[in-house]
Amino acid sequence: MSYRLFPLFGTLAIVSTILAPASVADASSRDRQFFESVGGLWSGPGEIVAGKYKGTKFTCNLTGEPAVGKSTGIKLDGTCRVGMFSQPMTAVISQNGNSYSGQFLDGAAGKGLDIVSGSVTGDKVVMGINRAKLNGAMVARLADESAMHITISVKVEDRMIPVIGLKLNRKVDPIAVGSISK
Repeated sequence: MSYRLFPLFGTLAIVSTILAPASVADASSRDRQFFESVGGLWSGPGEIVAGKYKGTKFTCNLTGEPAVGKSTGIKLDGTCRVGMFSQPMTAVISQNGNSYSGQFLDGAAGKGLDIVSGSVTGDKVVMGINRAKLNGAMVARLADESAMHITISVKVEDRMIPVIGLKLNRKVDPIAVGSISK
């Protein structure tokens, strides 16, 4: 079970904005703003907190690229590393009506997971995830503009059990960029 959860690490760079009741267009615009705000380079430590591999620590380095054009969503690319072993992580999340869909790695048909639902609310995003009989959720919350906390939980009977925790920090280029004016 934990091996199948490893692809979930790619779920990182997703988070949002508390939406007051508004029109779908307003909500979509706010969702788009959120995904644009979490674009960039993220890295940080995580840990498997339940299951066979409980206590396993890892580190992820991810790049988030918001969807272009009129689309709302994000594409994540990068790697997660446990000791000397590294695994590529990719995720594509796209707005689908009032919800979200997408996949981690190659989706549930391959070695990954499907994103089957989702919503952006306040400073967090919740994505429903699925692979065969495994159902769960990924919750990502922006602690501030440069820190994101992610929890991945699986459904066991009627309870959601956290299995992976991850704390990402935005990588910022230390060189200031500016313009020269006369």
